[in-house]
Amino acid sequence: MIYPIYIYGSSVLKRVAEEVTPDYPDLKRFVADMFETMYDSEGVGLAAPQIGHSVRMFVIDTDPFSDDYPEGKGFCKVFINPEIIESSEDTWLFNEGCLSLPGIREDVVRPSSVKVRYFDEDFNEHIEQLDGIKARVFQHEFDHLNGNVFTDRLAPLRKTLIKNRLQKMSKGAYKASYRCKQVK
Repeated sequence: MIYPIYIYGSSVLKRVAEEVTPDYPDLKRFVADMFETMYDSEGVGLAAPQIGHSVRMFVIDTDPFSDDYPEGKGFCKVFINPEIIESSEDTWLFNEGCLSLPGIREDVVRPSSVKVRYFDEDFNEHIEQLDGIKARVFQHEFDHLNGNVFTDRLAPLRKTLIKNRLQKMSKGAYKASYRCKQVK
């Protein structure tokens, strides 16, 4: 099932998501639907709040970046109840976009590597070190679980420069090639 993507201004994108329990209804089907929705929207990551479910889960497939970032080749996973255990002091500037903010791209500084803990769809716990593009996409999606979008990480001047575009978007003025939804 392909879900509509919730657009900037939707209240679900500003809430801190709730933990997922092992008895979450139809979990494997929901994970498959998230991947299907992400691929249909041509994304490389999708958090559950972006499809209206305020739970701590996201999917990632960084394969589309693998020509420029070889570490992204074959990195396709679901992350349930993820945590960032450690972040590197080294940072990396990268031009990010987001399915929930169609048409907006900005340079965002993030740690270049993170150590993370998460559960897979069988509720097996994993601890991994993620670097480069894998760390970047993980952190972007992780922000969604805490009620943040990438524009929240911009310098005040950049935020001011895109403020009108964000306000228009929150009122329904945007173009996207995928199905969208906006709920206050």
